[in-house]
Amino acid sequence: MLLHIDEDLAEAAREAGCPACGGTLHQADYPRKPRGCPEPWRAAFATRRSFCCAQCRRRLTPRSVRFLGRRVYLGVVVVVASVRHTGHHPQADALAATLAVPIRTLRRWQTWWREQLAQTPLWCGAQGGFVPPVDLQQAPGSLLERFLGDAADALVALLRFLSPLTSRSCRLHEGG
Repeated sequence: MLLHIDEDLAEAAREAGCPACGGTLHQADYPRKPRGCPEPWRAAFATRRSFCCAQCRRRLTPRSVRFLGRRVYLGVVVVVASVRHTGHHPQADALAATLAVPIRTLRRWQTWWREQLAQTPLWCGAQGGFVPPVDLQQAPGSLLERFLGDAADALVALLRFLSPLTSRSCRLHEGG
């Protein structure tokens, strides 16, 4: 399902043309080797859609629900592992081992959810729309709770919400 959403986002970006000059965009995908990806799904996550303008040669990488910025782990892994790790969940070590995510990486993601997400233009513009307010100290779990549907629907909705952070139009603050 995430692949289909990404394909729709990429097609919309391609049809809109180059944001710099309005030129035609040609496909210029690049390879990804995502961590935390089960072997049967690896082919669906092996490339990231991207485009290159035929006129000005600028690159456009459309929004994505599969990848969270330049992180090497899949976006869904970052969210799910971070939810489980919030508040030092007793199963965090087991989950980290299953997904091959070091505890140090989980802690770094928690810092991003608690501190750096709050500095993004996306969050600055959207935070007032969440009622009750999202407690970033409990993110991403407290943010995930604001999206309707079962767990899978809420997860997809959260990934769609975060997708502007995966393109150049809204920088993802990676740290420092």
